[in-house]
Amino acid sequence: MAGLYIHIPFCKRKCIYCDFYSIAGSPDLMGGYAGALIDEFDNRKDELGGERISTVYLGGGTPSLMPAGLLSKIVSHIGLGGVEEVTIEVNPDDVTMEYVKGLVDMGFNRVSMGVQSFIDSELRLLNRRHDAKGARNAVDILKRCGIHNISIDLIYGIPGQTLQSWRESIDAALSLDVPHISAYNLTYEEGTRLTMMRDKGRIKEVGDELCVGMFDALSGLLSDAGYEQYEISNFSKPGMYSRHNSSYWNFTPYLGLGVSAHSFDGRKRRYNPSNLREYVKLIKEKGYAYRVEEETENQLYNEWVMTRLRTKWGLDINDLGTRFGRHYEKTAAEILEKYSGDGDIHLENGIARLTKKGIMISDMIFRDLFVV
Repeated sequence: MAGLYIHIPFCKRKCIYCDFYSIAGSPDLMGGYAGALIDEFDNRKDELGGERISTVYLGGGTPSLMPAGLLSKIVSHIGLGGVEEVTIEVNPDDVTMEYVKGLVDMGFNRVSMGVQSFIDSELRLLNRRHDAKGARNAVDILKRCGIHNISIDLIYGIPGQTLQSWRESIDAALSLDVPHISAYNLTYEEGTRLTMMRDKGRIKEVGDELCVGMFDALSGLLSDAGYEQYEISNFSKPGMYSRHNSSYWNFTPYLGLGVSAHSFDGRKRRYNPSNLREYVKLIKEKGYAYRVEEETENQLYNEWVMTRLRTKWGLDINDLGTRFGRHYEKTAAEILEKYSGDGDIHLENGIARLTKKGIMISDMIFRDLFVV
């Protein structure tokens, strides 16, 4: 099996925290980009080595800004027959009955919606273009059109956010009865408006202690509501994991199409440029736009350790030795044993999993496990 990621870089406005590549889109620009995506797919599909595409994910940017006709042109060319999960990221403001019916007709069966908060003042600070009411209405429209596999993104650690307002956002998300919720701690990336606002003293970062309290509230409330924390930032009702994202965590090969998209075949990573004009020019000239990075054994080991430990399935220490060699296994086992004694790692039948306490210091555990 293999995954296919398609990057749609267009946005109406830039959220203050976003460091992903995105630009404003015009009909001509979007039409030319759709053509380039199709050409890139035709020229690169053999990189999957004949593996069947089992998941397709359209991310961005804001894929829901792409006109339905262009989306249909892209996905019909790729062909979704036999694809189990077809996801598109949407902004609540773009969700209409007509648009969603079009998505269903194209074969989309899962929607990931960037809500981030159900507190309007927090949404305004983040420069989101929807309000809480719009997010609720969007979920209702999706369900009425037959899409019930819905994921909602939330953010905690927003400047001015309190534990109470965060609980209100969680409760609002739970009231919508969606099968999947992802929640992320707000990060201050270099070059974003958020970071510049902080550096100029216009906003203040939420303290670590409060962020830990918010994470505790998140995991507790979602657990009580029947959600399973299957990855540090991802919660789902039983069996409703994101299949596409889960494939990233077990090194399933995937092909990334579009500007700034990444691909991985198990050993090599390919990176497309983060510039639309350069991307389209290279596709026209060569049929591809990527540069290749051959990962070292240490890099592959580091990624495997981190991604597996982030999930509920944990890190199989014997499998680690089979994949990378007994030296790596021995080194990791010694470090994991130490953290197990401290209550940060649960070890059972050769499987290492982060405890709730360990999740709070997961970055430290990863650093100790990494080989440079």
